[in-house]
Amino acid sequence: MTGQEEPSSFRLAYVPGVMPTKWVRIWNERLPDVPLTLVQVPAAEAFGLLRGGGADVGLVRLPVDDPDLSAIPLYVETTVVVVPKDHVAAAVEEVSPEDLADEIVLHPLDDTLDWERPPGLPAMERPATTADAIELVAAGVGLLVVPQSLARLHHRKDLTYRTLRDAPESRVALSWPQAEPTPDLVEEFIGIVRGRTVNSTRGRAQTPPQPKAGAKAKASDKAKRPERSTGGRPAAKGGAKGAKGVKRGAKPGKPRRRS
Repeated sequence: MTGQEEPSSFRLAYVPGVMPTKWVRIWNERLPDVPLTLVQVPAAEAFGLLRGGGADVGLVRLPVDDPDLSAIPLYVETTVVVVPKDHVAAAVEEVSPEDLADEIVLHPLDDTLDWERPPGLPAMERPATTADAIELVAAGVGLLVVPQSLARLHHRKDLTYRTLRDAPESRVALSWPQAEPTPDLVEEFIGIVRGRTVNSTRGRAQTPPQPKAGAKAKASDKAKRPERSTGGRPAAKGGAKGAKGVKRGAKPGKPRRRS
């Protein structure tokens, strides 16, 4: 980090239902020397945590109306209705808000969907949390409309969920406190969630390209290799002739008789 010491760890806050596993894995591969600490926080408290410096970045749900925070949208979640397994809605793949007109639909205080008017009939009281609302659905008190990630988070064997079409959707975003310039590690995490490769020009460290061996280097390596011999022994000097100047393969003549 230019002009500053890098922190000993990096803190990532995330709201219920959001799964940061993939990005945490990539972070640990690219920056093994900077531990990443996960901080789970209720959706309503996420922005205050970031403002107060309790986390470096956060995976939150839009909208981010705080002028002190920056944000980039990441993805949109499917909206579903949670019902008992024996409910009539469990027999179809998706339902519409009109299908819920005669049903009691719970609207918890921590609801993450921006309803102009929630579907169905309102309950006498609003549950405090989504977890409380799930328990009421299991008790047969009413139904619950939530992002699919929350339905998975609060999964129960006696409940199921179906896609609710024509309904508001939850949008997940990455948010962080505004600063000039943006801290290097924050830039690193932004790059990870945006899919930048490790060699991106905005990355923290780039892998230098490895030089290719040229023709001269290859020739030099070849010259250094030991010369092969055909019979396991070095060839005799003198080319095709033997050590005494006799051609190979020639038969020796008979010795002359002395008179």
